Amino acid sequence: MDESRYSLLRQQMISEQLEPRGIDNLQLLSAFRKVPRHLFVTEEKRHLAYNDYPLSIGEKQTISQPYIVALMTQSLQPQRHEKVLEIGTGSGYQAAILAELVKHVYTVERIERLSLRAKRVLDELGYNNISYKSGDGAAGWPEKGPFDSIVVTAAADKIPTMLLEQLLPEGRMVIPVGNPFLQDLLLITKEKEGTGIQQQKLCGCRFVPLISSN
Repeated sequence: MDESRYSLLRQQMISEQLEPRGIDNLQLLSAFRKVPRHLFVTEEKRHLAYNDYPLSIGEKQTISQPYIVALMTQSLQPQRHEKVLEIGTGSGYQAAILAELVKHVYTVERIERLSLRAKRVLDELGYNNISYKSGDGAAGWPEKGPFDSIVVTAAADKIPTMLLEQLLPEGRMVIPVGNPFLQDLLLITKEKEGTGIQQQKLCGCRFVPLISSN
């Protein structure tokens, strides 16, 4: 499939999957139009890359469906001056979308092979505002914090305290919370004084589990 066909599929993804579901941030839509999602999946799955469902990327991990990536990103209200922590690099696609919108992305992946693969793709695409770490996602990246926003692409049984501690006052975190069979995608907003949080349920969801070494 040539690049013009992939470009058409990206536009169809936006017009058929994202805009009808309320994704209306123009900068975000521009990022989805630009980032070549098909390069973040294996070659045999590239013809499926723009469909409305997640795909396996190996290591029992997935690349989320386009709408979920868009919903999570839009809910963070990303701004150009911000630095964002991503928990679960996975394919690297979410990191690429974020890198189009914010100053710097710090991304943590438990599975080193996935982290290295994602870095290779993102380097080839020319992203120089992404930093990578292989390790325990639930622990975050405290030495690089605090962060304006945090996006977690694996489901926790409860909101990790260590991640909340790395979030700036009035910062936002999007995280799936629940068990392997029933999860809610939550938007967490840290209160200005930094002593409490507000929660908003965005939708039901199904993510792979967040595995901590602690």
